[in-house]
Amino acid sequence: MKILITGAKGQLGYDTAKVMTHAGHEVLACDRQELDITDLDSCHRVVGQFRPDAIIHCAAYTAVDAAESDVDGAYTVNASGTRNMAVAGERVGSKLVYISTDYVFDGCASQPYREYDNTSPQTVYGQSKRAGEVLVQGLSSKWFIVRTSWVFGVNGNNFVHTMLKLGQEKPLLQVVHDQIGSPTYTADLAQFITRLIETEKYGIYHASNSGACSWYEFTQGILEEAADILGIEVTARLEPCTTEQFPRPAPRPANSVLDHGSIRSNGFSDLRPWREALRDFLFELKDN
Repeated sequence: MKILITGAKGQLGYDTAKVMTHAGHEVLACDRQELDITDLDSCHRVVGQFRPDAIIHCAAYTAVDAAESDVDGAYTVNASGTRNMAVAGERVGSKLVYISTDYVFDGCASQPYREYDNTSPQTVYGQSKRAGEVLVQGLSSKWFIVRTSWVFGVNGNNFVHTMLKLGQEKPLLQVVHDQIGSPTYTADLAQFITRLIETEKYGIYHASNSGACSWYEFTQGILEEAADILGIEVTARLEPCTTEQFPRPAPRPANSVLDHGSIRSNGFSDLRPWREALRDFLFELKDN
């Protein structure tokens, strides 16, 4: 298949390009220099020339706190940019995979969120990503929406990299224990997307590594595994804290856990447990 990937220098875009190339697909990996998704003419030109069988739309405005004061910027990328890719893809008959987020929910549920639960985003970032979902559903005839959470990969900044750095520099690390979710290794998510586009099982999917933890528990896992795999000497003392102790411009969801009903009901293999994925990520860091 011919695959066009937007946001190819980001964590997920980078791993998706690598995985799909290894799987034998012809990949056009585009970052903003090659494709300005906010320019409809640019989208038509690039998509029209390559004529992909599928578009993996990873490009997004993901600065959650900055979006609270940059509303137009978030919507320009996450809504208008997504509309442009949907329209350009539809003109040439491409399948479209739109990468979305746990932030489309309010985070107040007492159980994991199912794919077709009502959305209620509480942040500008979440609202702009939900707008992108609506546009994909309305403008594309062959769409997949893949919502994910707490992503980490080798190419880019993420929570794991931050904790590895702070764990060696700080005497004390306070990490929130009242927000739960599912960490997601981008290499695993890329493998799932690769399997997904080879089908016509369109719809909404929740895809994260299996299991759930708090940010505090995730940090525990990171530091324990890093000491074993990377030989890192962790000097920081780890201490749980509450969300109220660290207020942010954008509210964080208390519950980001996603139920994988669509993966199960469509016969796909679920993503492996997050701790196992974390270990492989750390081995990848070591090799690099």
